[in-house]
Amino acid sequence: MEDGDDFVFAKREVLLRRIGHELLLQSGDSTSRVLPVKKIAENEYQIRFENEFTFQSSALVNTTRRLLAKDPMADDYIVNVINFGNSTVAYGFAISKDKKDDIVACIGRKQPKARYMINIKFKPKGINTAKSRYVLGSLPFLAFVGFIFLRSVKPGRALSHDRDTNMFNLGSAMFDAKNRKLIINEETTDLTGTESRLLLIFARTPNETIERSRLQKEIWEDEGVIVGRSLDMFISKLRKKLESDPHIKIVVIRGKGYKLTISV
Repeated sequence: MEDGDDFVFAKREVLLRRIGHELLLQSGDSTSRVLPVKKIAENEYQIRFENEFTFQSSALVNTTRRLLAKDPMADDYIVNVINFGNSTVAYGFAISKDKKDDIVACIGRKQPKARYMINIKFKPKGINTAKSRYVLGSLPFLAFVGFIFLRSVKPGRALSHDRDTNMFNLGSAMFDAKNRKLIINEETTDLTGTESRLLLIFARTPNETIERSRLQKEIWEDEGVIVGRSLDMFISKLRKKLESDPHIKIVVIRGKGYKLTISV
């Protein structure tokens, strides 16, 4: 069990570094370093940076939520952004397994450029909970898996997401699927309904080839008419709106379809 915990915590540190990496990309910084993650207390970590940067509070919340969802022990945590010079708190929020207990304020505000550190404190019950699942044996574990599976296949929930997953971080760009907005280098571009549906498909499966037939089916089938050249036209329009970010490209996979590539 101790070896298993070590692995989980090692994975957590990788996820924390990834949070720092994506925040720098979103601020337009693709060269400076995310310094080694520092454990400052039991269940509390600090992400440190080499240089100053700026960030959108909504981007920090969404990025942190999305990445820490991959940590099985990160049900509840508090995030504080600390000014490096005077240790004051520049921004903070709390995320809970029970979403109604989340505390998130000032969404959408851009923070001034400064040298920041990000402290993330996890609720300590995670370790004991993880251990108890093994101690209780395989039957309760299978029941737990079955419960999760049943929740995932409830009618009408197959494509449902938490409201914050309407925001997608694509390299240094942000895609607001709900409001059909693309934000690159602090500039906002409006998307048409078709462009937004097309980008949403790519955003959900970045760096994976998507067949032409699937794109055509999901975008135009409900309208009753599928026109092959329409897809190429909208791909071309979407490329132009993405071209201000050199890290994002829609490439043709000959004989198959298209792929949204996101590079560092």
